[in-house]
Amino acid sequence: MKIFACLLAVLSVAISFSAPNNAIYEQRRTDYINNALTNFDRDAITIQAYEGLPLDTAALNDLINNLPIKSTVDFDIVKLVRILFLSTGQYDSLILPPLHQLPFWINKGDTLHGYWSENHMIQWMSSDWLLHEKYGWAVDSNLDKRLRHYLHLKVDYGFYEFFSSVYAPYCFAGLVNLADFAQDAEMKMLATQAAQRLLKELLLLTNDRGVFFPAAGRNYYGKYETPYGQNHNHLIYLLSGLGQTPVGASHAGGFLATSTLSVDSVISSWTPDLDLTYSIGHSLDTGFVLNSGMSPLDKVIFQWSSGAYFHPEVVQESVQLLIDSNLWHHVDFAPFVGFATLPVSTIVSLASSLSVASESSVICGQDVVIYKHHSITLSSIKDFWKGKLGYQQFPCVANVGTTAVFTASGKVEPNWGDRTATNANDNLPYVEQHHNIALLMYRPEFKPALLPYHNPEVTLHFTDADFDEVRTDSLWVLGRQGSSYVAVRKHCAGEVDSLPGCYMDKGQAWVIVVGDSVLYGGFNHFESLIQQSQFQERWYVDTTTSQYVYYAGITIDTTTIGYAWGVDTALASGIKVLSAEHTLKLFPNPAKDKVKVNLSAFAGSSVKITMLNTLGQVLYSEQVQVGTTAFKDIPLSNLPRGVYTVIAEDGALRYAARMVKE
Repeated sequence: MKIFACLLAVLSVAISFSAPNNAIYEQRRTDYINNALTNFDRDAITIQAYEGLPLDTAALNDLINNLPIKSTVDFDIVKLVRILFLSTGQYDSLILPPLHQLPFWINKGDTLHGYWSENHMIQWMSSDWLLHEKYGWAVDSNLDKRLRHYLHLKVDYGFYEFFSSVYAPYCFAGLVNLADFAQDAEMKMLATQAAQRLLKELLLLTNDRGVFFPAAGRNYYGKYETPYGQNHNHLIYLLSGLGQTPVGASHAGGFLATSTLSVDSVISSWTPDLDLTYSIGHSLDTGFVLNSGMSPLDKVIFQWSSGAYFHPEVVQESVQLLIDSNLWHHVDFAPFVGFATLPVSTIVSLASSLSVASESSVICGQDVVIYKHHSITLSSIKDFWKGKLGYQQFPCVANVGTTAVFTASGKVEPNWGDRTATNANDNLPYVEQHHNIALLMYRPEFKPALLPYHNPEVTLHFTDADFDEVRTDSLWVLGRQGSSYVAVRKHCAGEVDSLPGCYMDKGQAWVIVVGDSVLYGGFNHFESLIQQSQFQERWYVDTTTSQYVYYAGITIDTTTIGYAWGVDTALASGIKVLSAEHTLKLFPNPAKDKVKVNLSAFAGSSVKITMLNTLGQVLYSEQVQVGTTAFKDIPLSNLPRGVYTVIAEDGALRYAARMVKE
């Protein structure tokens, strides 16, 4: 598996920004425009402006009336700016006065507008710059430097909200406005290159059905529920002709259809087959260096755009910005307003102690493993904050034809679209992917009670109705859609709120495999290989490293994947296993009906034996006098399967070991 650098070596085509596009694309663009005007909806208003037609009055009034009240008003501002540049001045008197009333960058006490995520930043900044160039509007003294820096970051490192079908189309809107209309030659070139890069990355994980179900840095569950008809699908169709022909326009489709952006290099970048690791972004520490030349405020905003909001390394600057700009009551930060009265030093300490939540929002530097073979894709993010809280992150997703298959932890809603949009995993898994096979392991870090994420479930998104055929075999469920296949090994055989899933004990392991008739022949042969697979799972204490280790492994056909997830025993259980002499000997382990405890180290002593579950609750306790026999049997028949801690102590010695009940 090759590792590609983030400068799009995988796409192996030069970026251009002035060449004409090929005739097939131009015909598709013309047809899209005609269909959008025939089947008008409000996203087609930019197409009306492009064609020199009178704008739909209701649609225009809605855009203007939303300006003072809408939190995501920048989505509308980029449309209005595009209309201003595509029309001949007849709408200036309607659009410019309300735009002039808006703050285009952070203003003290703002409770509504968001400027600090990647897609919002470019929409605000590009609009501000273009209005400055066209109408001579005054701008803040840092805009020029801030905007150029943003564009250089995207061209050189890619997008923090990587592979996002939610946010990428809005990033594109802000970029393509600059690419089409900027007078500054460098701005125009950088915006063109960034827009082309974004579109290439969109096509990177698009299958030959025009479906885009990727592992992603930020996304919504609803984006994985339907294969077509969404904002990003319009971009995919215009560029590739893949998927369903859109009936009307979408927000981003209207921008691309009315753009002079050169896309031939984008179109030629699509390929039906990939097997690679795609590196995108940079480390958080590199970000500190890259952003060091910005103003103090802008430096924090760029850190926030990479997901570093309350990370321990940036929390002091973040809190100071909230104080200085009086943003504690902003809609994005209101959930944390209770901290506003605390000293900054206390909040910094709190961020460090809550690293399970404060660190894992960072999304600025990842390796994404990608496998694509015509209609199937499997993608995952390597070593992505395993065990920590997730924020709209999708660490591993399979795409089989037109359906998505993935697991997620956290509060279960039978309708996936009803899950909270602010959190995509209560606990992020570790994913090890080799080619078309992925092993997913869950082992949540401890979360203090003040964090509102304590749902110990992992459930599977696998929609039977999307498949032509579904088969089950022990813990495996297999699906076939046409000649494309998927198999999932579940951690358990149960359900959670009607979804295949398991309540979390101390850990879970799942497996996802994709394939098709070219790779495996018929579905029967694919199933046979799955049946012959070998799966392992075990817990053990590594006394050399003093780690409590969770291991899982899978062998399918000629591919073997395994991972040993170690956690310091003091962190895992509160019991420090210092060496082999202090490890309590239990056998058998795993055990079913009873476990035998070796107490030979306590000869002649009165020993207290205690068994705890993973919550620290005492399930068994007995005082034993160690005499002629050095063994004690503990009955297990009434205990559920799971992991337990057995402790033996006499006041001078303390021995402990983990035991697995099968």
